[in-house]
Amino acid sequence: MRDVLLELLKSNQGALTIQDIILNFFIAGILGLVIYLSYRISHAGGMYSAKFNVSLVMLTLITTLVMNVIGNNIALSLGMVGALSIVRFRTAIKDSRDTAYIFWAVAVGICCGVQEYVIVSIGSGVIFLFLILFGAVKSNERYLLILRGDSSSENLVEQEMEQLFLGRVRYRVKNISNDSLEYIYELSEKQLQNADKKVSSTSAYLSNITGIKTVSIVSQNDEMSR
Repeated sequence: MRDVLLELLKSNQGALTIQDIILNFFIAGILGLVIYLSYRISHAGGMYSAKFNVSLVMLTLITTLVMNVIGNNIALSLGMVGALSIVRFRTAIKDSRDTAYIFWAVAVGICCGVQEYVIVSIGSGVIFLFLILFGAVKSNERYLLILRGDSSSENLVEQEMEQLFLGRVRYRVKNISNDSLEYIYELSEKQLQNADKKVSSTSAYLSNITGIKTVSIVSQNDEMSR
């Protein structure tokens, strides 16, 4: 039994030909472009990263390369797993959907490496449709409304905020010194839109409050809103 296992580990049956390797990379390249197109369509504005999108295509091809090297060689596959296990990635993922694209690229590379063209084509088509469909779904963004001014305007600020947002907003931070104050409110996108409809511009309206010096509205997804 031991000799059989050793012989199995040493064997390299089903080695790929040059034509097979070229075909694997060709299919992986086409599906990598599908991933590229899907990411480009489903991401817009400041969330889109061209460098990350190109990296997805390269990840697909690199995974295919690894699978071509491994082939059916069990010993080589175990050694490759051990070598790759030391790699640690520290790239921050801004959008949770990016994780799905990374797994998609890796899965395509694996399937192309083992020549499962039908499975990877059908699977990529289904994933493409779902990502395009749900790519239009936007998160309910949160905003920070920051008011700074004279401490004498404390009561006036709270009254105006109570009226503008119909009592449905509460400050998260309130800093008051002898001659200055700072309020930080957390607002939903819908609350901010409703306030804009009532007074045309929320920031302009609040800046006219007596004693208020600065009004800042900051999106919590690291993008400046106003």
